[in-house]
Amino acid sequence: MIDYSVIFISNILINNFILVQFLGICPFIGASKRIESAIGISLATTFVITISVIISWLVNYYILVPCNMVYLRIIMYMLIISVSVQVIEIIIKKLSFYFYRLLGIFLPLITTNCVVLAIPLLNLKLNYGFIPAVMYGLSSSIGFSLVMILFSSMRERIFLADVPLPFKGSPIALVTAGLMSMSFMGFNGLIKF
Repeated sequence: MIDYSVIFISNILINNFILVQFLGICPFIGASKRIESAIGISLATTFVITISVIISWLVNYYILVPCNMVYLRIIMYMLIISVSVQVIEIIIKKLSFYFYRLLGIFLPLITTNCVVLAIPLLNLKLNYGFIPAVMYGLSSSIGFSLVMILFSSMRERIFLADVPLPFKGSPIALVTAGLMSMSFMGFNGLIKF
């Protein structure tokens, strides 16, 4: 029996996709300059990952495997992800045009975010059932959101701090990301599989 709390905690802290597996670095560095954009991209990515995991699992086990078309998995997953991103883009544009402008180019780039494709593929590799697959996707996206929001709040504070000239901008952001990564890797070994 799968312990859902182990999946949930391990994906948020221990196997975090950004800081431990180094996937999703583009939005991590690019959309984390302001807390508002980090929250927006985190919520949008969480929605897209959760919806794409659900639909990908259903398509895989009810269409591709029975019809012996497993070679179409990546194409189908990319199609599902693209449609999910377009839906969230339309929703955000209708609900809050400010948020839509704030997210800018990062919203359509969720389609090419490697985390969004990696999670359904890892679900397939781990051979999870429906509920564990959804838990895996949701917890992975919550871990992504947690790191994005923490990093953006640190970047806002660092922007106001007196940083030496050679470290201003991207260098201090990368140093901060490295320190965050080391701290999250400290959680490794807390849960044994």
